[in-house]
Amino acid sequence: MRLRHRDGQTVHLSYCTNVHAAEELDGIIEQLDTYALPIREKLGTNVLGLGLWIAAPAASELVSDSAKIERLRREIATRGLEVVTLNGFPYAAFQQPVVKGAVYEPDWTTPARLTYTLNLARILERLMPEDAVRGSVSTLPLAWRTPWDDERRDACRRSMDVLASELGRLDRTVRVAFEPEPGCVVENTTQAAEMFRDADTERLGVCLDLAHLACAWEDPAAALQRLREAGVPVVKTQVSAALASDDPERDAEVLAQYVEPRFLHQTRGRAGLSTDDLDDALAGDRGQPWRIHYHVPIHAQPVPPLRATTGVLRDALRVLVGGATAECDHLDVETYTWNVLPEGSRPRDPVELVAGIAAELDHARGLLDELNLNREKVTWQG
Repeated sequence: MRLRHRDGQTVHLSYCTNVHAAEELDGIIEQLDTYALPIREKLGTNVLGLGLWIAAPAASELVSDSAKIERLRREIATRGLEVVTLNGFPYAAFQQPVVKGAVYEPDWTTPARLTYTLNLARILERLMPEDAVRGSVSTLPLAWRTPWDDERRDACRRSMDVLASELGRLDRTVRVAFEPEPGCVVENTTQAAEMFRDADTERLGVCLDLAHLACAWEDPAAALQRLREAGVPVVKTQVSAALASDDPERDAEVLAQYVEPRFLHQTRGRAGLSTDDLDDALAGDRGQPWRIHYHVPIHAQPVPPLRATTGVLRDALRVLVGGATAECDHLDVETYTWNVLPEGSRPRDPVELVAGIAAELDHARGLLDELNLNREKVTWQG
């Protein structure tokens, strides 16, 4: 979906397809009919944006065959869909039974991560609508925090330099956005500002995940001011909410319903608790408020008395797009955990998942309406 900011910029709102398991071209096209098209119809919009996830093997296949990219572009357009952003954080197998720390591999110390990201950028410049100003690819914030040393840091810096150089060779503007995440080398905006010291911020910037921002216990206005002063652009925003507990001791039984084997749920306490998964937190200090890296649907409350960090989400959107100038024009709703939610909150079939994602997008659209962004009518490209 497209919205017009008062400064004249088009702000793109999409949903991230890493919630779906398809990793091959035929499967990606099939998911357009199973999920994306019904979501568009449910929302009553003539064009729906996708934050498309293309796993590394499929990206390699596409970039080596321009006819396959053209096929994907056509299949997207004829369904009233569009793509201006890709999610390049998970390399592959993101909806397998167990993912956990494997999602950070390969990292930016390896040639494989650079190759994958450049493949996505080259695909995206072909998929973007002709009138799109620019595209974006989000990626992990260099690496998991361990092991980490000067040699690995230097390898990441070299990869970033090559990345920026190669992005400059594209015919269209595609920027890569590094996404701070709990437990990684770059976990918060202070570390992000340091990471981009002497980097090419014309082509590289930050993907600000609002659930991650909440888990870092950062104030959105202060965090964005920090990035602004450092000259680091917010290339993309993941519109997401984290799980929160004001009293983990009281809420321990309910929190246990969110312990699951697929994803890491890093937990951060207001008084300094830091664990790499929710079950580790439950076994330790429960005497301070927690925020948990568990993306929960942005339109609905989690199992009571738990909360979602929607206050952080609202405050961040107000700073990003509520002022005189839009500081980010790619907004992507990224709730990839629908299929691991507690039983009573989990969709039972594709129809219920469509309804849930549509409700999230409608909620996000409503928040942007409140900030006086106007909905654009787009000519269907089919």
